[in-house]
Amino acid sequence: MNPRKFPRRRFLQVAGITALGLSGPTRFGRSLIQMPRELFFYIGTYTTGRSEGIYLCRIDLDTGAIALVDVCKGVSNPSFLAIDGERRFLYAVNEVDNFEGTKSGAVSSFRIDPGTSRLEFLNQRSSKGADPCHLIVDETNQYVLVANYSGGSAAVLPTRNGTLQESVSFTQHRGSSINPERQEGPHAHCVVLDAANRYAFVTDLGLDQIKNYRFDPRTGSLVPNSQPFVSVKPGAGPRHFVFHPNQRWAYVINELDSTITAFHYDAVHGRLKEFQNTPTLPVNFSGKSFCADIHISPSGKFLYGSNRGHDSLTVFTIDQEKGFLYPIQHTSTLGKFPRNFAIVPGGKLLLAANQNSDNIVSFWINEKDGTLTPTGRSVEVPSPVCIRFAG
Repeated sequence: MNPRKFPRRRFLQVAGITALGLSGPTRFGRSLIQMPRELFFYIGTYTTGRSEGIYLCRIDLDTGAIALVDVCKGVSNPSFLAIDGERRFLYAVNEVDNFEGTKSGAVSSFRIDPGTSRLEFLNQRSSKGADPCHLIVDETNQYVLVANYSGGSAAVLPTRNGTLQESVSFTQHRGSSINPERQEGPHAHCVVLDAANRYAFVTDLGLDQIKNYRFDPRTGSLVPNSQPFVSVKPGAGPRHFVFHPNQRWAYVINELDSTITAFHYDAVHGRLKEFQNTPTLPVNFSGKSFCADIHISPSGKFLYGSNRGHDSLTVFTIDQEKGFLYPIQHTSTLGKFPRNFAIVPGGKLLLAANQNSDNIVSFWINEKDGTLTPTGRSVEVPSPVCIRFAG
């Protein structure tokens, strides 16, 4: 973006700065503006208990202090959230198994107020499968891709100026794996696009597979790739999937056996090849625990995973030549059942969402070794599941 092509006020609005607290002068061209001291972020929740919907909070980047700002009420189980690349619209799954009399969940869309970051409801569409649990927006901002957990399927919904349209692509997974309680059928858990917006990967916990699709951003279609899937260890239960910033490696965190599987990524053909599998738990831990989320630092040097049961975040350093993971820390999330977590833009802070203790806790990230230290700051939010930053 060239700031000279925008009036000063309009440029700051597009950059998302008018919605933030300001301090610390920095130069943009010849203009002196302020860098933000605070950031707004949203929290997706389960509304089956005390939660009222999607919560809006802000974090002080100097102290790690978190404050509750607002709540968008009347949204059913908005457990996972996604924001378009222009930061104009927010999309939320409605993790339910009945929508308008059909065995399906839904996706809801909201307009983001550029001045306050508050949400305005736009519309809602069927996700084409029960209990949608994850969604993303493609690079063109024209499509929302959603994974349906109980439905064991994935769908693509077009969006027009933030308003969702009926699905234009749908794929149903079939099969099972070795765990009779959790893998009796397909359970799509996550959908991720590569940086080129050409290949879509859908992790299926029930099949122990990562499904591999060619994605057409002109039509929104999903078609099985020449490598239609890659398997992980039987009983592993792949959950969330992430690409390294260099797009040479990818990593999946496995919920059921508490491991991370690393892959080489062929970006030309959209193919994955496993090269490492490593545990997320300390060797002396003997209780029950289930992995949830996975993220990589903006520098690409460190990888983080969450453990529900051990109630911790695992920190790995990433070999910058070959992509191998080496564990360096296990730290308590200072709460129970950590679900999603998020690295604050800039990489100084991490926020952990503890679903069963109803709190969000902030941590400092050591930029040299990637280790985490609690800031001593937190905020109470009922059943927090997902964190997404407004700017």
